[in-house]
Amino acid sequence: MTKINRQLVVAEALDLLDEVGLDGVSTRRLAQRLGVEQPALYWHFKRKEDLLIAMAEAAMQPQTSAPLPEAGDDWQEWFLENYRRFRRTLLLHRDGARLHAGTFPSGGDLEVLLAKIAFLSDNGIPAVAAQSAMMAAGQLTLGNALEAQAADDAPPPPGLEAVDHAQGFEAGLRLLVSGLAQQRHEVHPA
Repeated sequence: MTKINRQLVVAEALDLLDEVGLDGVSTRRLAQRLGVEQPALYWHFKRKEDLLIAMAEAAMQPQTSAPLPEAGDDWQEWFLENYRRFRRTLLLHRDGARLHAGTFPSGGDLEVLLAKIAFLSDNGIPAVAAQSAMMAAGQLTLGNALEAQAADDAPPPPGLEAVDHAQGFEAGLRLLVSGLAQQRHEVHPA
């Protein structure tokens, strides 16, 4: 029997996700892929939901391991790049946005989020506005990635142009930054 560990299980599960999509990921398929009996997976993950959470955390590594902003960084450029990287990360895996949807930061990820909000606050943006903008940008990013991954390349309805998800994302993100800049100026006039 093949010896497996948690890291190998998650890596193989992400490869399976890329091959068959989220609806096709099952512990039966994963066990076959790993060359083990299905109960061997339960040593590492008691429930399939636990495996999905671990997969989502691993899939987000490019985003969660990015350096935090530092004092002196341009807050607008940081904000834009933070969510661009988030979107790129979601699009790295087939159904990556669906896998991530509904997850919440905890532990170290929550500390990172709080540090990002503090960075915006240190740059003159009220904490509530910073938190709200980050939540809105996160939802914009996730929704845009979900739509991009669900696109079936069907022609648009009559009278509408084809949707360019990347352009729509950039437009929405820039609107959020513009709104934050206005709130900043209300607190800290230029």
